[in-house]
Parts: sequence; structure tokens; C-alpha cells
Amino acid sequence: MKRDYEYIVLGLGGLGSGAAYWLSRDAGAEVLGIEQFELGHVRGESQDHSRIIRLSYHTPEYVELAKLAYDAWSTLQRESGDQVWLKTGGLDFARRDSRIPLDTYRNAMRACNVAYEDVDAREIMKRWPQFTLDDDIQGLYQEQSGIAMAARANAAHQKIARANGATLIDRTPVTNILTRGNEVAVETPGGTFSCRKLVIAAGPWSNRALGYLGIELPLEVTREQVTYFAAPRPDDFAPDRFPVWIWMDDPCFYGFPTFGEAGPKAAQDAGGKPVTADTRDFEPEPENQRGVEEFLSRYIPGALGPIIYTKTCLYTLTPDRDFVIDTVPGHDNITVAIGAGHAFKFASQIGRLLSELALTGASTIDLSSFALDRQILTMKDPPKNYMQ
Repeated sequence: MKRDYEYIVLGLGGLGSGAAYWLSRDAGAEVLGIEQFELGHVRGESQDHSRIIRLSYHTPEYVELAKLAYDAWSTLQRESGDQVWLKTGGLDFARRDSRIPLDTYRNAMRACNVAYEDVDAREIMKRWPQFTLDDDIQGLYQEQSGIAMAARANAAHQKIARANGATLIDRTPVTNILTRGNEVAVETPGGTFSCRKLVIAAGPWSNRALGYLGIELPLEVTREQVTYFAAPRPDDFAPDRFPVWIWMDDPCFYGFPTFGEAGPKAAQDAGGKPVTADTRDFEPEPENQRGVEEFLSRYIPGALGPIIYTKTCLYTLTPDRDFVIDTVPGHDNITVAIGAGHAFKFASQIGRLLSELALTGASTIDLSSFALDRQILTMKDPPKNYMQ
């Protein structure tokens, strides 16, 4: 097997598969992707049927990045022939005194010339009678929101990367990363691979990979869960009849129309307990489950029904919940991305940015807000804010 490559991608979840795909468009057979488990495994962050994709975000920087994400997904769809996202429209809604102010979303979209609608409780229930809302609830509707098809998108990235000549190997854990001048050596139980540029997209194993370089970030890994419900009338929640939605408060809840399973999906955002990627279990947390069901019973009662199943996953959270997309300080030939528990909608675009950094040493957009050495990531015990 070939051992020397121009580019190696460590981790083939959402961000890593995206990076392998975009690198392969320029570098073909000079790209190697390494996954420690089987491709499509459920131990990390990037599988399941669906993630929310949206232009509604709390800062102009994220809104502009989301615009680029839609373009990246469209490129993948065109080249793969596989549909990887579905427009449903999206509703952000909250009480007027919510912990997450809707005005920040309004202002960010307005600054980026993104059209949206202000909708009150009466209008929300008129359009989607599945909601049962109080008069003091308001919302923002953005028609381009929808579903990023997580497992399908990962497979499409991997398929076209291979078609472009890239080599993707799984069940290959990394045991060390060494820098040797202009070369990076990646050690595995099956031997050492070398490259000129390394991309690290290791999700909840990010600190392990960075630890080989003497770096540790103040990351918190939490075990999250999502639940599919056998709603009595699942067609009421069909993607053409019901939007993706986010309850903007603390706790924050979000959900999907019927897609992938025979009923809608709902979850609490960042509601899980701290774990480690290697010792976490896969059992649903009853308290978390009760919170989701109580929320649905109050505001979307028709979505409740027998549980189809509850799926656990992991978040890798930075203290400010902003991404890391950067070249590793002191290692100009190594780049890293960490998704902070909300990156899948951007996965192909972040893959494109990682590709740009690896290929040219620079990005086409300003990534300073996502720097690995920003102040909060240099603190030993930084303040945490997961609600944005």
C-alpha cells in the first residue's frame, strides 16, 4: 500500500469527509483519509438521517458562511448525483423575553440581505396548526432552511473522493503524529503514513490528536440524544407540510418533520452531560427525554407518540461555541477543524476551507474568529456560553 501522500485527513466524519472530497478535486490520488472506526460509525457526531441547515444565525459571519455552505452542498449534489439537502423552511420561535434574543438573528440576516418573515403566534398556528402557542410567542421564518441529510452526505463526500482517486481507509486508529521538517508522519498499528499537509477533523477525539503536538484545548464533550416519535398522524409532519424548527431559549429545543423514520424527530440542544468519547455509553438519559416530551406536549402535541427510537451522539463544545478552523500554531503544515456541536450544516463548506488551507496556506474568507489560539481557548478554566 502507498505510504507517502501529499495530504492526509485524520477523521472521516462530516468535516473530514468534506475535506477529503474537496482535496480530492485538486489532488486526486495524493489524498489519504484515515478513520479509526468503520466508515459511518455511530460513536461520534456525524451520522443519523438529518441535521438542520439554515441561513438564520446570530452573527453576519455565520450567515455568510451558511450562504457558502449551500453552494458547497449544491456542488456535491451536482457531482455525486445524490440529493444531500432538502428545503422545508425553518421557524425560530420564542417568548419575547427569551434567553436567546431573536433580534440578533433578525439583525444578522438583515445585514446579509437574507429575506425572512416575522410571524406572531397566530400566524404560526395558521400556517402550521401542528403548533399550539401562547400569544406572547413570536417567530422568524426563513424559507431556505431545511434538512442536511447527514449519513447520505457523508457517503456522497466519500464516494466522490474515491472516484477522484483518494484512498480512504477505516478501522485504523492513529497512535502518534510526528513532524519532521516539512513532513508529517502519522503512525498507526499497521504502519506509518507520511504527508506534506495534515488535516485533523477528529471531533470528540480532537484533544487526543492535538495532544501529539503538545496542544490541549478547553473542550467539553457531551453526550446528546435525539428521539423519533411515531406521531398519530405522521403525514401532518411531512417535509412539505411542516418546517424544521428551533425553540430559542434555555433550554433550547429543536426538531424536524418526518424524514428517514416514520415520524418527526426532536431533541434538546446542548442538554447532555459531560463524557469522554471512549467511555460514554449509548443509553438514553430519562431526564433529557422527559424535557423533550414535556416541551412537545405543550407546543407541538401532535408530534408525540410512541418512541420509535432514541439515538445518542456527541457534541465537542468550545467554551464560546464557535468553531475552530485554523492552521495549528507552530505547525504550518497541519490544519484542524472542530465543529462545536453545530457544524454539520457547514460540513462541506468547512471541508472546502480546510482544503484551501492545506492546498494554499490561506483561506478565501476571514477565519480569525475561528482561530485555535483565540483568547478563550488559551484559558485553563474559561467561561462557557452554549446558548447563542
